[in-house]
Amino acid sequence: MREKQASHGGRETNASLVSPFYMPSILSPIRILVVENETFIRLDVVEVLRVAGFNVAEAVNADEGIKMLEADPDIRLMFTDIEMPGAMNGLELAATVRERWPPIKIIAASGRFKLQASDLPAGALFFLKPYETSQIIDAVRGLTAVA
Repeated sequence: MREKQASHGGRETNASLVSPFYMPSILSPIRILVVENETFIRLDVVEVLRVAGFNVAEAVNADEGIKMLEADPDIRLMFTDIEMPGAMNGLELAATVRERWPPIKIIAASGRFKLQASDLPAGALFFLKPYETSQIIDAVRGLTAVA
C-alpha cells in the first residue's frame, strides 16, 4: 500500500493505493497444484480453490506438474486426476511426488477407477468423480491445517 496525493477541483486529497499484485491478507500462503487434463474440470477446481482463498497453480499433465513442482518450492498440496495422457498417470505422479517431495499432501480423483487407500501413497486422499466441491475444499483445509 502506498499513499498518493491527488488534486480534484482545486482540493488536495490523500488516497491509499493497493497494488493488485500484493494482497497478502487476501491470498492464503498455501500454494496448491491442480493437475488435470480435462480443461473444464481443471478450470472448475482451480476456480473453487481460488474462491476459497488458496493460491493455485495448474498443469495439464504429470510431466508439466513435475516441472512446476521442481520450479516452485512453495507448493504444499497437489490435486491430481488419475487418468491422464503423457509419460505417467496420476497414480504414478502421486508416487513420484511422495518420493521426491514427501511433505506435499496429495488428493487424487477419478471418474473411472475407484481406488482403495492402499492404491495411493500414505496419507493421500481419493475422491470419486463427480464429487461435491465442498468436499474438496474441506479436504484441502484439513490436509493443510497448521497444527
